[in-house]
Amino acid sequence: MSHARNDAHSAALPLSADAWLAAIVESSEDAIISKSVNGIITSWNKSAERLFGFSAAEAIGQPITIIVPPNLLDEEATIIASIRAGRRIEHYETVRCRKDGTLVDISLTVSPVTDKDGEIVGASKIVRDISERKRLIERQDLLLQEMSHRVKNLFAVMNSLVSVSERTTTSARGLADDLRARIRALSAAHNLVLGHTGGNSQSGDSASLFALIQAIFAAHQDQKGERIAVQGNDIAVGAVALTSIALLLHELVTNSIKYGALSASGGHIDVEVRDQDGVELHWAEVGGPSIDAPSGAVGFGSRLEQLALDALKGSITRNWRSDGLRISLRIPLQSLGG
Repeated sequence: MSHARNDAHSAALPLSADAWLAAIVESSEDAIISKSVNGIITSWNKSAERLFGFSAAEAIGQPITIIVPPNLLDEEATIIASIRAGRRIEHYETVRCRKDGTLVDISLTVSPVTDKDGEIVGASKIVRDISERKRLIERQDLLLQEMSHRVKNLFAVMNSLVSVSERTTTSARGLADDLRARIRALSAAHNLVLGHTGGNSQSGDSASLFALIQAIFAAHQDQKGERIAVQGNDIAVGAVALTSIALLLHELVTNSIKYGALSASGGHIDVEVRDQDGVELHWAEVGGPSIDAPSGAVGFGSRLEQLALDALKGSITRNWRSDGLRISLRIPLQSLGG
């Protein structure tokens, strides 16, 4: 009875076991490749064609090194040695090369293949494209670094606000009132940017550059409003450019609070804005400590600054003078709209 059931089951299968396995391999979303112990490709499924750009006819019979970047050839030799020793390699993350020369991040699982006598005659490889996962991880890391940078800057800003308020008030209540006013100014600057870039903004909305500058600087002013002086031409700035300009100005102010004129009780900043087929912003710090040009690794704040400049197609130059830092920021006209 049992034999009869098995025979009926076998008869019901449309494919042989080998053909069934081959169909599964061919339809897999992962690239599945086999190679000899000498590293010659012996099979290459449809997903391998899509991932690497070589057709099966092009790949089979070629060395597996056609997809290995030149700087990783030693890695492939190590994999072959492991297979010959009967060792399986699981979820090994590395980089491989497509037919067009572009690189792709992959996760690799390699298993020895044996013949009927148990001799190792080759290897099977399962290759998964992890490029998108890598990009998401890198994006997450960037966001975490940006959050950390902003939190540290916030601490520096708050410390500066306390110091400024302390110098301009004589009572605890006065200090508290002054701090509240400065924190409200920071909130107003945030709301100005959000109001032109958030969900309530309309396409084509623009803001006054002076309004943005004054909103960002207001929290750091003295009672006379002379600690940061702004003059020149006001310019309309579109919603797209507004965020990047606000980021640049915030970085400049925060650096001055940490190291420059705003770190000293008598320090001040003069800002001049010129309409020169775009924006030219000239920044002069006076009365702060002497600062040398930074050396060594680029900090995350500098990376954020460069991202903002790239978005604006702008440029910035710094002159580390003995009497104070001078900065020139240039943003072309076509980057101000939107």
